[in-house]
Amino acid sequence: MTAVIMDGKKLSEEIKSNIRDEVELFKKDGIEPCLATILVGEDPASKIYLNIKHKNCEEVRIKSKNYQLPEDIEEERLIEFIEELNKDGSIHGILLQLPLPKQIDEHKAISTISPEKDVDGLHPVNMGKLLRGESCIIPCTPYGIQQLLIKSGYDPRGKHVVICGRSNLVGKPLAALLMQKKEGADATVTICHTGTKNISSFTKQADILVVAMGSPKAITADMIKKGAIVIDVGINKIPDATSKSGYRLVGDTDFETIKEKAEATTPVPGGVGPMTVAMLLHNTLIATSKQTKRELKYDIKKLFGHE
Repeated sequence: MTAVIMDGKKLSEEIKSNIRDEVELFKKDGIEPCLATILVGEDPASKIYLNIKHKNCEEVRIKSKNYQLPEDIEEERLIEFIEELNKDGSIHGILLQLPLPKQIDEHKAISTISPEKDVDGLHPVNMGKLLRGESCIIPCTPYGIQQLLIKSGYDPRGKHVVICGRSNLVGKPLAALLMQKKEGADATVTICHTGTKNISSFTKQADILVVAMGSPKAITADMIKKGAIVIDVGINKIPDATSKSGYRLVGDTDFETIKEKAEATTPVPGGVGPMTVAMLLHNTLIATSKQTKRELKYDIKKLFGHE
């Protein structure tokens, strides 16, 4: 058995096509959706990620602005800058690129972003609403994973989902999202982490296994059950003498062995990554809609599986 390869890039293009059409409708009504990103310092990986996000904004005709602040900026000044963007009515979404320098309290900075403009879905208000099952802006990667599962025909309802990783970006919000008594969810969820003993005893039970450990090839074929659905969130650089760059990208699973045992899995790159960016664009439209009191024209439930 060779696994179905879940093509996040293809699905993201479908989503972006709908978003592009919606943006044009906004503009006809005199509204220009706008995303502002904030980069503190010169982290090369962060710059690459932001370039991808801004390129995608351009593709769907969402206006985007990047604000680059110095590495040694004082926390108070960053807070003041975020508050200025909160008050700017022309900006509908704010994304603070992580990680931040050591002198900045990440939680304090994120909590300063207006919940209505928090397109990453990481503000305590949005995270709290997510846990309660209330309408909110959903964190991009968990949302992208859910939609990739649904659109690929692997509804989490009634399934045992095992998540390897408990970060605020992926593990925790994904667990909260998939445990809800709603369409596209209603799963039994187990979270594994660095303190989990004999992790394979849990991963072998998973109908759907989501791996976000930040460790290359941490999950191998002998750690999953035959026919499992495996979602690889990781992206790691490993040396590769045959590559022009001297390295290649791999996930947190051993893709080559996993694909011979799983029913379906995601590639790295081209799986979860493009879906994360697509949901960022979607969240920007949601934020714009709420702030301008203009309802979206396309059917969110039909496109994404649920509200």
